[in-house]
Amino acid sequence: MQKVPKYYKISTEIISSIRDGALKPGMRVPSENEIIKEYKVSNTTARKILQQIENAGWVTRVKGKGTFVRRANVERSVNKILGFTQNMQEAGYQPRTKLLDAREVFEGYGARLNGREYSMTGPVFKIHRLRFADSIPMMVEVRYIALSLCPDIKDFDFTASLYDMYEQEYGHQLTEINQVLSTTMIDSALGNFFDIRDPIPAFRVESATFCGKGMILEMEDSIYRGDKYRFSVRALPERSNAS
Repeated sequence: MQKVPKYYKISTEIISSIRDGALKPGMRVPSENEIIKEYKVSNTTARKILQQIENAGWVTRVKGKGTFVRRANVERSVNKILGFTQNMQEAGYQPRTKLLDAREVFEGYGARLNGREYSMTGPVFKIHRLRFADSIPMMVEVRYIALSLCPDIKDFDFTASLYDMYEQEYGHQLTEINQVLSTTMIDSALGNFFDIRDPIPAFRVESATFCGKGMILEMEDSIYRGDKYRFSVRALPERSNAS
């Protein structure tokens, strides 16, 4: 009978502690040195144990802090108009935003979504933000906002919720979002934002958000990291006209 490798046996034991709830989401798992001391293994074996647990998707490494039990992926429903701030709070995370760029774009913006062309006449206001859940970079967001509907928006605090601003500052009620979800990869250029070295799958979300009587309030072109998000859809059967 083939002997089970020691690294596999120990990694399975740690994974069982996560499954059983002894190690809860957000908790730090034993470090390399702690594994060496507790299990009397070599540096190489300890590293292999942590790598095995990480590859299985149970933990994530945070540079300079350690290895932590992963929380379940954040679920984003495409059937609801829900901003990042509220989405993260409902998932149990503390949302945070880093503003990368904010400027007026005179030529406007447009995109083809679900077979239809959407365009915003310039000038529009472009914001580029990096969104975090606790300390984890979750998405790189680019939004184009209609200045005709949101004048003086440049004075707004762009680290706060845009959806709250639309409603509270300008009285705009969001009525509809037309969005397209596609897959892409986070390459070396985007990887700098997400603090990752190797390419990982991601979701690209392009959308047009409406208020009032069909007025485009904003358009989005953002990248959501695929190892942290999952998208859900609620579908109903199509009614048949046949008798």
